[in-house]
Parts: sequence; structure tokens; C-alpha cells
Amino acid sequence: MTTTAFITAVGRRKTAVASVRLSPAPEALITVNGKSLNEYFKTAERAKIAGEAFEIADSAQTYAVTAHIEGGGVAAQADALRHAISRALVKAEPGTRTVLKGAKLLTRDPRAKERKKPGLVKARKRKQWSKR
Repeated sequence: MTTTAFITAVGRRKTAVASVRLSPAPEALITVNGKSLNEYFKTAERAKIAGEAFEIADSAQTYAVTAHIEGGGVAAQADALRHAISRALVKAEPGTRTVLKGAKLLTRDPRAKERKKPGLVKARKRKQWSKR
């Protein structure tokens, strides 16, 4: 039987996919694509969204997070990272599930861009109708 020193999870939002490795550490540190959290997400709001799972869960142990994010925009990537961290926290500490589920952090946000239909300009936008 092999035990790993870390827990993996995947989070998604729109077309963004975040893969996370959660490992116990003396101090909390989040690394995204080789950069620190505040360096990767330029605004404090996005960094706060990404680390929101730790605040809500009030986990007893501190964790180091290594994340790899692909696709989507900045907002979708922050949401995907939050989703992945939440899933990993539940694997690490099953007692946090009820709190995270109550905050709706374990549910994948299904909203995505609707596909373009033939004969239309966008998904629902039509060409301007001309009487003459």
C-alpha cells in the first residue's frame, strides 16, 4: 500500500480547468503555474476568491497548494481554483464538507457560453430585419 504526501483534485468553471495538489505544510502557501497567488491574479478580489475555501472551512491544519490552471479567463480561473481547493479540502478533512457544501463551493457552476446557431449572428442575436 502506497501513501502519498499530497491530495489531488480538479475544479472547473466555463472552459477553465484547475488541477490542485494539497499538501500539509507549516505555513499556507498557494502557487499557481509557478507564481505566487498575488502575482498570478493581479487583483486582490480574484486572489480572495481563489483562497475563499480556506476561510470558510476553518481547517485545523495549514496546507501548501500547488495549482496548474488552463483555459478560460481570469475570473473563471479563480472560480475553478476555488472549486478544486474545496474538493481537495473535503478529501483531506471530511468534516469540512457540510460547511463547504452550505457555501455552495462544491457545486460546479454549469453556466457556459451558448453555442452559435446557424443563420444567427450569435447564439440568439438575429440579423436586423428590413421591411424594404
